[in-house]
Amino acid sequence: MAVITLCSASGAPGVTTTAVGLALCWPRPVLLVEADPRGTSTVLAGFFQGAREYDGGLVELALSPLEISDALRDVVRPLVGQASFVAGTRSPAQAAGLRELWGRLSEALDDLESTGQDVIVDAGALGFPGSPEALLSLADVTLLVTRSHLPALFAARSWTDSMHRGGPAWQQPGLLLVGEGQPYSAREAGRLLGLPVVASIADDAEAAAVYHRGDRPPRKFAQGAYIRSLRAAAAAIGDRVTARREELLREVAP
Repeated sequence: MAVITLCSASGAPGVTTTAVGLALCWPRPVLLVEADPRGTSTVLAGFFQGAREYDGGLVELALSPLEISDALRDVVRPLVGQASFVAGTRSPAQAAGLRELWGRLSEALDDLESTGQDVIVDAGALGFPGSPEALLSLADVTLLVTRSHLPALFAARSWTDSMHRGGPAWQQPGLLLVGEGQPYSAREAGRLLGLPVVASIADDAEAAAVYHRGDRPPRKFAQGAYIRSLRAAAAAIGDRVTARREELLREVAP
């Protein structure tokens, strides 16, 4: 289907937690890439609670003498079920040294679609040295993750205003709203930021902690509002990619 990139403007709206949750609720095989420029593998330290050692990731990918597609296969690790991941860097200094990797990696990630695999990129917070700009601009969909309160929306607005003035060029930008209605609705958030809200994720700290730090799932976790919202978000993102591709086909049709 696609390469989907998640990012945030500031603070901690839950980009990584949402990326992990989406990967584990994704309807097809999916690869999660930890590209947060702030460093450290949140999947290893959080979801796996440090029980799995770092044994390869983006740094080894960047240093590999192999073709990027072959090198990528060497650093992919199983997550859960049909989801796998590539571990991020272990420090911000390492992330800053990966600038030349992102363009080459975006090509390799596009090629995964032919194998029936989708990609979710956790691009972390915008504006840091080593930010994966190529993965943001070349993804099929790039979603700015934000909460619905005013400080979060105004932080996001600094980036969306820049985008509307010809700044960062994302192919299909949109918003992923965490905690809709606290206090602003999806319509209000979209109007303020000038981008469509593609999906909303329920604000459930107890459920999110399963993906954030490997907590034990609460009772009826799989049937709860948080998981339902992740599944709905995965479907909405897929629909957006499909609609855009159909539109492009119509544009090139004779």
